[in-house]
Amino acid sequence: MPHSLIGGIVFSVTPTILVGLIFWFAMRAIFRADKSERAVYSEIEAEERARAEAEEAAGRA
Repeated sequence: MPHSLIGGIVFSVTPTILVGLIFWFAMRAIFRADKSERAVYSEIEAEERARAEAEEAAGRA
């Protein structure tokens, strides 16, 4: 345990900053994964809509 004022401040604030950084990186990874997943889902949905429209047009012809 540090005996100086500055050492005590650093010793007490460092765990909070580290936990905050870990939380920030975790949330950032989650949001980026969600963003990527939504983009892929939109692409798949567009492909399915195009396929359904093509089948519907082929059925009418």
